[in-house]
Amino acid sequence: MFPDSTRVVGEAWKVCSIANTRFPNSYLVQQIGTVAYVAFSGRQIDSGLEPSCRNLLPLDAADGGLFAPLYRHNQAKEPIKVYHGMLKLFLSFYSGLRIQISVLVGKVKSIVMTGHSIGGTAASLSALWLLCHLHSTMSSPMPVLCITFGSPMLGNEALHRSILRQRWSGNFCHVVSKHDIVPRVLFAVITSHVPVLQALLPQDPNSNIFQCVLKDMEMLVHTKDVSTETLFWPFGSYVFCSQEGAVCVENAASVIQMMYLMMAMGSPSCCIEDHLKYGDYVGKISKQFLNAKSFHENGDGLPDSSFEAGVALALQSSDLTDKGPLQVQDWNLRENVEIMAKECLQICKNDHNPNLTAANLAIRLSKIAPFRAEIEWYKAFCDGAGDQMGYYDSFKRKAGSRREARVNMNRHKLALFWNSVIHMLENNELPHNFDRRDKWVFASLSYKLLVEPLDIADYYRTGMHRQLGHYIENGRERRYEIFEKWWSDRSVKNEEHKRSKLASLTQDSCFWARVEEAWEWLDNVTSERDVTKINLLWNKIDMFEKYARQLIDNKEVSEDVMLRNSSFSRWMEEWREFKAQVLEFPPLYS
Repeated sequence: MFPDSTRVVGEAWKVCSIANTRFPNSYLVQQIGTVAYVAFSGRQIDSGLEPSCRNLLPLDAADGGLFAPLYRHNQAKEPIKVYHGMLKLFLSFYSGLRIQISVLVGKVKSIVMTGHSIGGTAASLSALWLLCHLHSTMSSPMPVLCITFGSPMLGNEALHRSILRQRWSGNFCHVVSKHDIVPRVLFAVITSHVPVLQALLPQDPNSNIFQCVLKDMEMLVHTKDVSTETLFWPFGSYVFCSQEGAVCVENAASVIQMMYLMMAMGSPSCCIEDHLKYGDYVGKISKQFLNAKSFHENGDGLPDSSFEAGVALALQSSDLTDKGPLQVQDWNLRENVEIMAKECLQICKNDHNPNLTAANLAIRLSKIAPFRAEIEWYKAFCDGAGDQMGYYDSFKRKAGSRREARVNMNRHKLALFWNSVIHMLENNELPHNFDRRDKWVFASLSYKLLVEPLDIADYYRTGMHRQLGHYIENGRERRYEIFEKWWSDRSVKNEEHKRSKLASLTQDSCFWARVEEAWEWLDNVTSERDVTKINLLWNKIDMFEKYARQLIDNKEVSEDVMLRNSSFSRWMEEWREFKAQVLEFPPLYS
């Protein structure tokens, strides 16, 4: 465990100050008691950072899968990306850093990664690597904390979400002073045209850069979907400092809004000065940590609720009650800065109800149970019908009947529910470990095994395979891939027991798509004249047959697969007949 948090922040700043003055282009490792501090210098002048601050690179581009545990759980469509220059800087540190860390492990109880300015961003990426490394190599990893001071952003929203999913947000604390431009500069479009060091470490107050950053942030906070308008996205906790104290914000959208509100009350001169005053702010936070504050509002007494008291303290600490001149002409902001700040803090309050959302979602799951039950009844009815086709072929051939139409409607209703679950999870409305809870892992698996065969039947019935290609590569819904990942990533894996009877649902939900592909191979091999292509098709068919027999031997298929008129049974019959016809030509099909 870490000692008193304010003392850790103070020690981190002291080590950062030493790194800035004595270790340019490098980092400092210092042990204080049982805590090891790794401080990255904010003076990375010769690091070779690209001129563009907005050049992002997928994180898995790092050699050797250094961040594999992080992007392995990424479920967003967009890959995890980080600033290319910072990834390049980290890789230049990596070899020496890995050796230093291996020496520290076992000697200390915890490790603090820290840095000021660009050094803070380097510390964040290094802390991510260390968390991934310890997660992969230790059953009980030692505590790791990253504390940055005035550091620019590191990566995109997918990075933010993956850190949340790993439950690592609490490992990152970003200290940001009220008017410091550096943590905010990458939100501005202008930084794509300004050399990185000029943008992040300007030598002189640059009114043009300040106004451009402020203008772009103003547009950003007024956008309904902030994530679509910015390349960079905050993660972890942000501690906003002023002369009055500090306030901690965790919600990413609220972090961006607080950055804007506090900077709007600054000026080009103070935005540079504030970047160099973290020593003063850290000392003030430590001294005021246990001090009681008065919450009197206009002399009328205390706020009516604990939440209002907390908001009043946060506003006082952030110094947003100051009615000084604003740097923007937005009349709405000028008149309502405190209201906007209160709304921002209200978002933070509401952000802590994911368990309640999950509980309500469980109620919704129970309400859609009848839709699933009707499909289960439909499967049982088809499996026992005299036509011996099974529910896959019945749904594929009889989709126009009233019974199949009702099943189709239920299929769409279930898809809407599970798509909404994924949407809520990806928008941080559910607990971070939601996809690892047995209730939802098993519910999603059961849904996938039951309903995906119907999706496959509909795909081939409507001829989509002729337009787009076969289902597995071109038509499969993203939710099924996500549910497979939930199942494979579950923390406790049950030991596999040999089945004594056929499964109630075929354990490969894409089995029927593989059968459809096998039909095409069989049709092609009977009409093909090119020996090379015949051998290739023959090998594909042979591999599928072996795979199917293994599923059957392990009893991992449902009884509908084995019915006399199912697509699989008819395929097996034609395949046997074709092989019997070509036995007299063994060299051709070797």
